[in-house]
Amino acid sequence: MSEARHPLTIRMHGEDNVAIVANDGGLPEGTRLPEGVPGAGLVLRDKVPQGHKVALTDIAEGAPVLRYRVPIGYALKPIPAGSWVHEGRLQMPSARALEGLPMATVKPPVHEPLAGYTFEGYRNADGSVGTRNILAITTTVQCVAGVVAQAVARIKAELLPLYPNVDDVIGLEHSYGCGVAIDAPDAVIPIRTLKNISLNPNFGGEVMVVSLGCEKLQPSRLLPPGTLPIIDERGPETVCLQDDAHVGFMSMLDDILQSARPHLERLNARRRETVPASELVVGVQCGGSDAFSGVTANPAVGFCADLIVRAGGTVMFSENTEVRDAVEQLTSRAAAPEVAEAIVRELRWYDRYLERGRVDRAANTTPGNKAGGLANIVEKAMGSIVKSGSAAISHVLPPGEKLLREQRGLVYAATPASDFICGTLQLAAGMNVHVFTTGRGTPYGLAQCPVVKVATRSDLARRWHDLMDLNAGRIADGEASIEEMGWEMFRLLLDVASGRKKTWAERWKLHNALVLFNPAPVT
Repeated sequence: MSEARHPLTIRMHGEDNVAIVANDGGLPEGTRLPEGVPGAGLVLRDKVPQGHKVALTDIAEGAPVLRYRVPIGYALKPIPAGSWVHEGRLQMPSARALEGLPMATVKPPVHEPLAGYTFEGYRNADGSVGTRNILAITTTVQCVAGVVAQAVARIKAELLPLYPNVDDVIGLEHSYGCGVAIDAPDAVIPIRTLKNISLNPNFGGEVMVVSLGCEKLQPSRLLPPGTLPIIDERGPETVCLQDDAHVGFMSMLDDILQSARPHLERLNARRRETVPASELVVGVQCGGSDAFSGVTANPAVGFCADLIVRAGGTVMFSENTEVRDAVEQLTSRAAAPEVAEAIVRELRWYDRYLERGRVDRAANTTPGNKAGGLANIVEKAMGSIVKSGSAAISHVLPPGEKLLREQRGLVYAATPASDFICGTLQLAAGMNVHVFTTGRGTPYGLAQCPVVKVATRSDLARRWHDLMDLNAGRIADGEASIEEMGWEMFRLLLDVASGRKKTWAERWKLHNALVLFNPAPVT
């Protein structure tokens, strides 16, 4: 970022009456903004931290504060030009009603198809393609997590060296399975999520289950016999810890290791092959967002998303509360009215879910978001939505559902905004590569899928040089354009998908736990 002796501000639209301060450390009171930047000639009345907003004009009490050409709030008192505009000076707008929305009214820009781009992936029997070759052990209940963790450690130490083409062995640990209202209507969400994660393309169709025996979520309920191509009429292969054959802890571990061998042998026989970029299924998400998220990283992700869609691939964007205030942008970009109606259906369901908990969308914005310059969820939403690029939204996926092979293009996967829950649901949808943008910084990662981390600011990229895979802060520095960064990200994704490059999260084995979205009661 530019130093304080070269003050730099960024305005997103010519009609905006605020700009953000781009300098490391912010700008002190009394700084005069130079020619060539928004607000040239203004003298700052306050110290303005990096990423925070400065008023470019006098803003009257009750007048809208515009960023992205959208009212992100209304002035509680007059705000003189040159003042720091923060959360305490704004009244947040009400949420847009879900009636009377523009439905499939915008024709997306026409781009030439992008041909000739490929990666090296693992073709599965169902036609899907994995970017990693992993043995995943599904668990039906949290009770077995400790046993599975020890079994995984032994498999890695004793068996994995014998199967050099297998990338990893992981346990799909979660907090569900018992002590829950298993027949409640919303219980379908965590159950189908866990089922569909077990079928993620990075696991090669090898379904291995460890059960306790007495839990509510029985293996036959999680993965019913005959309902899935890779599950025959006998149901999934299951190690049940309560079986009479298990005498002592070691016999449980030995049984799991013995069951793992044939799965490892089949996975080890697989080889990468050249596949078109259309086999990418990319989930995009942001966490630890700041005011630069919507200026650098997320626009670059949006450009990259357009490239993936042009190549015939699939991009999933999510985070209900972080798009709710841009709902008209979603419904207008829907490929057909029924897609727009599905968007409204999912967001209305989530509104009611929040209402049952007696909270609203304003609860989303974290202290870190605010410290990074985001005054409220409206401002955050405007910067979040640009991750989706410009393509038409072709499909809508309820939480926990799996994408069908024909559901390509830009997909809205309706999920909570929580990093861990969103990532878990995108895995269930069939994601084989993940892109995660951050401004404040987070060591987030997934064991099930490579996660490409994108920094919004050069300061973060420098300090976290061995955690961030791409520095989109170069856009604000004037060193790269959004288009250049988008192409760089696209090529990096092809390299990561091919296994030619490992992400920092993979190298350090920084893996967050799966977190199932469970809106049903806990008993």
